[in-house]
Amino acid sequence: MVMSATTPSPSPDLAAVKVRQQATWASGDFSAVATTIVLVAERLADATDLRAGTRVLDVATGSGNAAIAAARLGCEVTGADYVPALLERGRERAAAEGVNVDFVEGDAEALPFGDASFDGVLSVYGAMFAPDHAKTASEIARVCRPGGRIGLVSWTPEGFLGAMFRTIAAHVPPPAGVASPMLWGTEDHLQEIFGDQVQWIAHERRIHNFRFVSAEAFVDFFIEFYGPTLKAHAALGERGDELHQALTDLAREWNRLDPSESAIALPGEYLESVGVRA
Repeated sequence: MVMSATTPSPSPDLAAVKVRQQATWASGDFSAVATTIVLVAERLADATDLRAGTRVLDVATGSGNAAIAAARLGCEVTGADYVPALLERGRERAAAEGVNVDFVEGDAEALPFGDASFDGVLSVYGAMFAPDHAKTASEIARVCRPGGRIGLVSWTPEGFLGAMFRTIAAHVPPPAGVASPMLWGTEDHLQEIFGDQVQWIAHERRIHNFRFVSAEAFVDFFIEFYGPTLKAHAALGERGDELHQALTDLAREWNRLDPSESAIALPGEYLESVGVRA
């Protein structure tokens, strides 16, 4: 039998993709990376206009940046993630900062909470990495009560992180058929996956600067602590230096400081989105 040139490729096994993703995020130590982006979560919690005393969920909380930000505003906060080690780091951070957060194990595509359980739902560079975008959006909307606030932060395709993931993909291709997480950083995609479940009231593109003493130091840090970079570098084996050099060149290209200085500042563009559950 001759296959047609238009025969569609088989759908990706999203369950298998998720298992690999979970192992990726459990590698390295994302909590170290999270310390470099704390300000983003603080901005989102304020932009979402959370009310003290209300119930707030941080989806794919990692080590708790957005959860802790919401707790500082007086909210009753739950942080959910599917990496137990990161939840433990979140508990340590919350205890050290003197705030109350209930950290629980949970998958962004199957949140372990009832319908309308929360007055607000946040996610900072978390929900965007779940492989099934529509299911994740549906779960975020499901657990938020009608009239509740939803606040998301996602890297944009055009920004530095979009370029970084494309560089990684050029060396270690991502799973075929899986939608890019960077799509969450576009207004059109959010409208598509949330549909009429959320009325978006604000989309704002912001910049978060990654600051390191050198381009090499940036790459070394991300290869050591950031799961996607660590796994890609390890997968290349003896060719890992090629990825290291490509990322170093990318950092130099995007550096907004005087190249005669050794220190760098990389402008990471992200989309901050705030909506109301319909």
